Amino acid sequence: MSILAIDAGTTGVTALVVGRAGTIAARGYQEFAQHFPRPGWVEHAPEEIWQATLEATRDCLKQWGGDHGDLRGVGITNQRETVLLWDRETLGSPRRAIVWQDRRTADICERMAADGHEGRITELTGLRLDPYFSGTKLAWLAEHEPHTWAQVDAGRYAIGTVDSYLVARMTRGTWHVTDVSNACRTLLFDLEAGDWSDELCDLFGVPREALPRLVPNWGELATTDPRTFLDLELPVAGIAGDQQSALFGQTCFAEGESKCTYGTGSFILTNTGSAVQRSEAGLLSTAAWRSPDGTDTYALEGAIFVTGAAVQWLRDGLQIVGSAAETEAVARTVDSTDGVVFVPALTGLGAPHWDSRARGTILGITRGTTRAHLVRATLEAITYEVRDVVDTLAGDAALTTLRVDGGASANDLLCQLQADLLDVTVERPRIVDTTALGAAFMAGLGTGVWSSTDELRETWQLDRRFEADPAARERVADGYALWQKAVERSKGWT
Repeated sequence: MSILAIDAGTTGVTALVVGRAGTIAARGYQEFAQHFPRPGWVEHAPEEIWQATLEATRDCLKQWGGDHGDLRGVGITNQRETVLLWDRETLGSPRRAIVWQDRRTADICERMAADGHEGRITELTGLRLDPYFSGTKLAWLAEHEPHTWAQVDAGRYAIGTVDSYLVARMTRGTWHVTDVSNACRTLLFDLEAGDWSDELCDLFGVPREALPRLVPNWGELATTDPRTFLDLELPVAGIAGDQQSALFGQTCFAEGESKCTYGTGSFILTNTGSAVQRSEAGLLSTAAWRSPDGTDTYALEGAIFVTGAAVQWLRDGLQIVGSAAETEAVARTVDSTDGVVFVPALTGLGAPHWDSRARGTILGITRGTTRAHLVRATLEAITYEVRDVVDTLAGDAALTTLRVDGGASANDLLCQLQADLLDVTVERPRIVDTTALGAAFMAGLGTGVWSSTDELRETWQLDRRFEADPAARERVADGYALWQKAVERSKGWT
């Protein structure tokens, strides 16, 4: 018995076949284009996401070579907060998706805050009034593209996040659904009530009937159409936003257990159990998952917008490394950054600073600065951003151990720097694709491949444990002090 897991991320789609032992039998991956029509704007073409999904899945199944009849279901996880519109009949999209990193709605946020709405929005959603979230993106569409929005009001165009769109494409438009982990990131979801909010829909001007139906995170949620989805007729049995899926994939099922995913951004989540826990320190209260019996589990989250994307910028923008994997070797050629500090606020600052007008900043450059110093400064910046969030947890849910995953967690230098800076143990599992693994686990629970979360815990295996080095404390303290000064200089730039 196996599960097909699809992880539709920000820069590409990963497809995995996961066996009952929790091991990966095959993997496919396909990148898709990033579109930047204006400074601070980030868009994806929905059709390119769909084609990347098909290509990654096709490659994965070809590599696997198994009997498709052995597949019990599909699990989907996705980049959150990105919003799409599509025609309910043709499934074509009238415009590109507005991505979670997009900053175009900063003025709308400031206007709504000035009108006194921010407190009520935070009370209902557990979120900040920030361009990061979906609701302001939809308000922007209604305001700036009225002809397109008229088709939303008329019922022709559906609204959804990436999970909803993929389900629609896989099922030829038969299902329009989402789960609480995606819905709670839209600014349209009442976190305590566990449902779409008429009050918030009215505030942002979004017709509730255009939104997807809420379903549990696992169970038989939809069925793929073989005419559309590679001759596969399978139950879509698991859906979750990427960070909640990674929390599930790290088997953080108990209250207080935490993980950090190093992806395009970095996201620290702590399971807070059955209660919504509010933070006064810039963390987000969020839904983690909903079981088929309707029980909700919640989390506290620190959302960092740019970490792995900064490495991608070194590769594609500056072209000073050929691949992300090179960064460790290049960074190890120097003992320190020699005072160079990089604040990768390329799309503003997330938790705990929440400054949508901050911008990327590199300070401390001298004639002796080399690419190695900048590469090392980038890795250190990732750990500093995580420290900023973890420090705020001290009053909410202090850490003693941090489980890490995502592509950058394969970097031993990064993991050791993180352990030294936090002065906690960092644990990396053998499988770092825990975002996709979480979707597989959910789909497996939904189809009987696994019977319980206790059984899933037994699949988690340690790859390496990184202990903090006491000798590094003074050095990392000095580096972090410089970082804090640099962050202040990056704020309010635009």
